[in-house]
Parts: sequence; structure tokens; C-alpha cells
Amino acid sequence: MDPKIRGKYTVVIGLEVHAQLLTESKIYTPDSTLYGSPPNTNVSAITLAHPGTLPKLNKKAVEYAIKMGLACHSEISRWQIFDRKNYFYPDLPKGYQLTQDRTPICKGGHITISTKTDELDIPLNRIHIEEDAGKSIHLENEPDTLVDFNRSGVPLIEIVTEPAIHTSEEAYALLTEIRKLVRYLEICDGNMEEGSMRCDANVSVMLREAKEFGKKVEVKNMNSIRNVQRAIDHEVDRQIALLERGEAVVSETRTFDADSGKTHGMRTKEELNDYRYFPDPDLSPLEISEAWLVAIRESMPPLPRELQQKFISAYKLPPYDAQVLTDNKEMALFFEEICIHTKNYKAASNWLMGPIKSYLNEHTLQINQLPLKADVLADVIKLIDEGKLNFAVASQKLFSELVNNPQDSPLALAQKLNLIQDSNSDSISLVAEQIIAEFPLKVAEYKKGKTAILTMFMGEVMKRTKGKADPKIANELLKQKLEE
Repeated sequence: MDPKIRGKYTVVIGLEVHAQLLTESKIYTPDSTLYGSPPNTNVSAITLAHPGTLPKLNKKAVEYAIKMGLACHSEISRWQIFDRKNYFYPDLPKGYQLTQDRTPICKGGHITISTKTDELDIPLNRIHIEEDAGKSIHLENEPDTLVDFNRSGVPLIEIVTEPAIHTSEEAYALLTEIRKLVRYLEICDGNMEEGSMRCDANVSVMLREAKEFGKKVEVKNMNSIRNVQRAIDHEVDRQIALLERGEAVVSETRTFDADSGKTHGMRTKEELNDYRYFPDPDLSPLEISEAWLVAIRESMPPLPRELQQKFISAYKLPPYDAQVLTDNKEMALFFEEICIHTKNYKAASNWLMGPIKSYLNEHTLQINQLPLKADVLADVIKLIDEGKLNFAVASQKLFSELVNNPQDSPLALAQKLNLIQDSNSDSISLVAEQIIAEFPLKVAEYKKGKTAILTMFMGEVMKRTKGKADPKIANELLKQKLEE
């Protein structure tokens, strides 16, 4: 779309993010929440809403919701009730969903995001607890719809933002931050592909000088953070194109087709849904005591933005390193463990972002599956700092051997493999003289001002010494002899 046309409009986006909580049992029943079980095996009379059955609240689900609220700077409601949200879906066995309407467990708050140009606080409206529905399965060329109730009653938190997001990039950054938070807190695995984190985007556009929001369109069925961004971009362009043609935007629910990159209408939305909320008579009000809240607060792990600031201020890392290392909680904690054994914090960061990350990606492993311990990696860094190894040899040869022999000391293994760096000026000088004698034309070019040729000479030295020559000594000797 022409940027001038798009620039006439303000985009308004609100997100509703559902996160399945990592409890072992469902929110109101002892049924398992294990993902991937055969259909309709994690069910009971309570899940299926048989007459006479009574729900019992899962305390762990409440604790997880409070943790998310604390991470988002929300106010924790001390007194809550649960409401019945009445609507009929084939995969909703009760005919209503137990949720929190008037007393959400977390009120307000914000999540800080970083975009390419800015850092923003995205305000939240609320975070509330509710139960998940089952899953309707529509098989191709089959006349019937199948229903799997395994997911029914799995505990959720719904994170609802204010309509304060104005670009798809901000939405992408917010979802990335939410996923990072729930993983740090260990309350949800954040896997959108498996449906354990889901997002609905409410999108509208209005002329820049307008005072009222445009008609809101809800977009569903997006199975990745990238697809949420794509769906928003398409929907914004679609709505602006309608308005530019003088047509009205219809308030509706639309689905996103990842193959075509387009949204398609599912059903029109009423201006106000009448869910006939009323307090559930089978669940007692929930009161959060001060002692319980303090205990939860004290159990909170360090959060990604706290660690980023710590890595920049305490370990003097560049902001980029701090951001990469804190993308993953285990990686961040492993970095801190290395820093107990070494003061060369930048070297530790370089190892994690370079050779170790490459190794983990290549073998589809997580950092906690790495055979090497933090103190062993610190010993490797020490050998490099002492000039006994150079980084290239350590990362290309010693590292792979250490992974296969994690019980060996780096120094002993380096000696066994004959990798210890040669810092003897006399032996390196002999190699340098041989190379200079073999390349008289390159020497002449160097003396005419093409000093970049020094890199070629250094490469030859390292090749002939099998990477063992001390690069600093070799560089100095080559310069001396080339300038004689």
C-alpha cells in the first residue's frame, strides 16, 4: 500500500493472549493436562459436567496467575469470585465457561517492549483466570465433526491489553516479551504451534484527526508470532482499502490463512456480546492473603529485563549481547554461572553466542543438555587469556573434543591433542622468513602500500603451524620482516 495513503490513518490494536498454565491437573478437576494424550482420555465426570459434580479450584493455577501479574506490575486482587460465561459451543460441555468477569485476579499493569526505534510500556487492562474449552476436529471429506475434551478445563490466563498498540511490529515485540515472561516464570511453555499460547488481535483504523476508534475486527487462528504480525499487516491494508473506496468496515471475526497471508470472514460480531455473566454458585470466593502474596513474590525468579540491565551494568556487556543472552532463561543463568569462575565476561558471552549456540542448534539441544560445565568453559577462557591457546583452535578443535570428553581438563586435553600455542619467537620467525621468501611478489605489493596483504601472510603462518602460532607474536614478526 502507498505509504502516503497509509499515513492518513492511525492503527489501533489490542491483543488478547491466552496462556495454558503448566499445572499437572486441570483447574477444577484432578484430570491430567498432559499434551498429546489419546482423545478423550484426560476426562472425568466433572470435566464432562455430569449432574451433581462440583468443581474444586487448583491452587497452583492461582499462584501462576499471580506470578504473571507481579511480572507485569499489575495490582493483585485480594478478593475474587468466579463467573459463568454462558454460550453454546459443541466443545464446551457445561454450556458455560468458568472465568473471572468483575474481579480479575490482576488489574492493570504494563509490559515493556523494545522496537527498532523505541522502548514502550504497553498498558494492560487485566489478566484473569479461566478454563479452556475442548477441541472440535473437522476432518477433510468427513460429514461429522469430532470433539476431543482432553483440553476442556485446562487452566488459562488471559492477558488483555488496552487498545494501545499501533503497529504490527509492536504487537510482534509484545508477544515475544509475553512468551519470554511465561517461560522465565515456568508457568507456560509458550508454544503457539501446539496451542498452549494463543492470540486474538483486535484491529481497527481511523483517520488521524478522528476522535473515535474505527470498527473493530477480531482476527483469530494465528499459530505463530510471525503470523500475528502478518495478519495485522493484511488486516490494516484491507480496512484502509475499504475506507478509501468509501465502503464501511464490518465489525466481525475473521480467520487468518497462513498460506495466502489473507484474512477471511467467519461471523459478524454484535456490538455487545450478552454472555449473561453471573457468579458461579459452586465455587466459593477466593481471598489472597498477605502471607501467601509475600511468599509468591519472594519465589519470583529474575526476569529478562532485570537480567539485561544487570548484564550491561555489572558485566559491562554490550546491549546486543545482553538481549541475546536473556532471550532464554537457561542461557542467561548459564552465563552467570560461567562468570562465577572468570572475570572475562565478554569472552563468556562470545562463547555462548558463537560456538556453543552453533553446537546447540546443530544438535537440536538446549543449554541445560550441554555436556560441558560452566567451570570447564571458564578454564578454556583462562587458557586463551594466558596465551596458551588461541580462540580459533579452542573453538574449532578443543571444544568438540571436550564435548565428547567432558570429564577431561581443558589443559590436559589440549596438551594431548598438541594444541598448546607456540609463543616461541624464534620458531615463529623461521616460519615467517620461509613464507616471505616464497612470495616475493606479495612482499613487493605490501611495500607499495597494500598492507591488507598482511592477512594472507598471517593465514599462511597459521596454516603451517596448524594454528598453534601465537597470533600477536606472528603479526608483529611479519610486520618487522616485511618492512626490512
